[in-house]
Amino acid sequence: MSKKFELILSENELLNLVKILPKDGVIVLKGNLASGKTTLVKQIVKFHGISEVATSPTFSVMQNYGEIYHYDIYNSGFEGILKNGLYENFFEDGLHLVEWGDENLMKLLEKFGLDYCVVEIENLDKKRKYKVSYA
Repeated sequence: MSKKFELILSENELLNLVKILPKDGVIVLKGNLASGKTTLVKQIVKFHGISEVATSPTFSVMQNYGEIYHYDIYNSGFEGILKNGLYENFFEDGLHLVEWGDENLMKLLEKFGLDYCVVEIENLDKKRKYKVSYA
C-alpha cells in the first residue's frame, strides 16, 4: 500500500472521512463485528445523494444503490463473491464497498489491475480509528 493515513472520529464526524475517500473503484472495509462498517457505508451512500437507506446485505451478499454496490461477505467469504459471479461487478463503473474483504479479494483486484483502498476500523471508547491505505 503506497498511501496511508489514520483518523480518529466520532460518528458525527464521519463526513470528514467520507469526503476524502475514493468516489469510484473498490473500498474494502475491515473491522470486528459492530465496528461501524455499515455505518460508514450509510454515510457514503448519503454523501452521494442517494436517499435510499443502506442496510447490510449479509444474507443477499450484494445490494445496489444506483452507482454504489454494497457487498457483505461475512457469511460467504471471498468464495461467495466467486460462486455468485459478483467479481464481474468490480469492472462496472461506480463505487464498490466490500464489508469483510480479505487478502484473497485484494489479490483478485490486483490480478485484474483494479484500484482499491482499504479502510480498517477499530473501536475506541466513543470514537473509531480509521486506518486508510491505498493500493
